Amino acid sequence: MIPGEDRRARVDEPHVAPLNALVRGWRAGGRFVPWVDPDGGGTGTRVLALMEAPGPATVAAGDLGFSSEDNPGPTARLFKALREESGLARGDYLRWNVVPWALYDAAGRHRPPRADDLAEAEPALRELLAALPELRVVVTFGAPALTGMMRLLTVAEPQRLLPVLGVPHPSPRNGHRRAETRRRILVALRTAAGAARAEGVRSAG
Repeated sequence: MIPGEDRRARVDEPHVAPLNALVRGWRAGGRFVPWVDPDGGGTGTRVLALMEAPGPATVAAGDLGFSSEDNPGPTARLFKALREESGLARGDYLRWNVVPWALYDAAGRHRPPRADDLAEAEPALRELLAALPELRVVVTFGAPALTGMMRLLTVAEPQRLLPVLGVPHPSPRNGHRRAETRRRILVALRTAAGAARAEGVRSAG
């Protein structure tokens, strides 16, 4: 079996089917949007890990591309290691991008989101949040993700107010402050994990 085929066969499992229905809609017009990972929390997600935009390796995977901690590359590896160390359960969180489609510069190279991209992608982010009724905390990775999330919460009165923790992107480009970046991400994920557990206990009670 080709790597990714098993996961691709599970994109319509009940906990992710509504989210991947959104993905199909966002793909209209030929944009690349990765699938929501069925190994994550799906619609039961309590913590949203919000990155920037799909990267080259995800795009290269085509229809087998997922927004997932299992993706190749140093960014995903570091995030996964810190997520596991933090105690945040995989089933409690969803990894996604503030701009769900790939972005390119004039030379066809991948680029981070700009202000216009964040404004264009805001309705998609709003749709995603509406499909996550159990969401309790958002952790943003990098300035574009934080700006996009803050824009969504302030461009109009939000339907619900969510705690947001902003940390550096877990990319090699932040290597000049690697120790601080790792520490901040770990603290944020650990805090989010605690909030997710606390909400779960209250709901059960």
